[in-house]
Amino acid sequence: MTSIAGLPSQLLLFGYEGTELPPALRARVVRGEIAGLILFARNLPVCPDPSRPGATQVDVLALHRFLCALSDEYLAAARARFGAAHQPLPLILSIDQEGGRVQRIKHPLPIWPPMQRFATQPVDQARSVGQAMGDELLRMGVNVNFAPVLDVNSNPHNPIIGDRAFGHLPGEAAARAIAYLQGLESNPGLRGCGKHFPGHGDTTTDSHHTLPVVPRDWATLQAVELAPFAAAIQAGLGLLMTAHVVYPAVDDRPATLSSRWLSDILRGQLGYQGVILSDDLDMRALAAEHLASRGLTVPDESQVIVEALLAGCDAFLLCRDPVRQQAAEAALTDAMHRSPAVATRIHESLARLAQFRRTLATPVPVSPEHLLQGLSARAHALLAAVPT
Repeated sequence: MTSIAGLPSQLLLFGYEGTELPPALRARVVRGEIAGLILFARNLPVCPDPSRPGATQVDVLALHRFLCALSDEYLAAARARFGAAHQPLPLILSIDQEGGRVQRIKHPLPIWPPMQRFATQPVDQARSVGQAMGDELLRMGVNVNFAPVLDVNSNPHNPIIGDRAFGHLPGEAAARAIAYLQGLESNPGLRGCGKHFPGHGDTTTDSHHTLPVVPRDWATLQAVELAPFAAAIQAGLGLLMTAHVVYPAVDDRPATLSSRWLSDILRGQLGYQGVILSDDLDMRALAAEHLASRGLTVPDESQVIVEALLAGCDAFLLCRDPVRQQAAEAALTDAMHRSPAVATRIHESLARLAQFRRTLATPVPVSPEHLLQGLSARAHALLAAVPT
């Protein structure tokens, strides 16, 4: 929207608690002040599951109505203000729907297996799975899926990646993750996201709780961690999520805050032109005490978003805490007014994110029959062919 163009808040994706979108946040979404939302299982409406007595399932009809209504309000507000010919950027309506441990929408959808299951299967099977999962999400109104994982499952003691990866070897992980992405994005208006750059597969700790360190040398990082990302970039990856992980062979800063990783290597060496999205800035990996252990002092944790922007991030996830969301936004806004370098980076990122958002679908209301009939028929046939 013209009157708020250039707001740093438009680089933000927010999550929230509960099944009801808080009114104040809804108003900001409708006014176009933030880029969009990330949905978790905690946000999804539920209803009784007729196939499992006493259990509940996601109310996909209610979810579809919610996303359509929110998008319609946003579009109507923009056009009322700027005229019927105005073309607002679609809202980002996103979710983590990888399959396996990370599948936010389960029943009544098929329960997808972990992607490691496809490591030894034909590449086309991963493509078909991505296409089916994308069809499910797009029908419900979601237009960004934070998948596929491009990490390599190279460490059996990894507590956070493991079977979320498409393989133990860089080649098998890359081929199947890229096929999955191509299948996912064969649904017009749905986009995927490769994660977690430059690779979370060899960590022994979980970045949700602490700051992982991967002590591999540069040659091994290139051959293992970076290989799937390099292949995905060549295949046209448009959205990539960072890892809150330190790789001392390259930089003592975590990758999310490292210009060496994001600007020099990702943009410069690998030639990536798409959007760089931070992993959740609420995660404890970026807590001040963990950053201090790597020699990085921040005046308070709200400044982490400024460090990430200057390193090369274009957009930012803040998935839960409204107080931290407000503090991060205030820090970014204040830095924009004080620093020409920050202002320049914000405008670069706004342009890059706008280009990405133009590729997204806007939720379209469909009949309940059309929605329900299309959700799982192809998926169930695919699941029957997945090895156990």
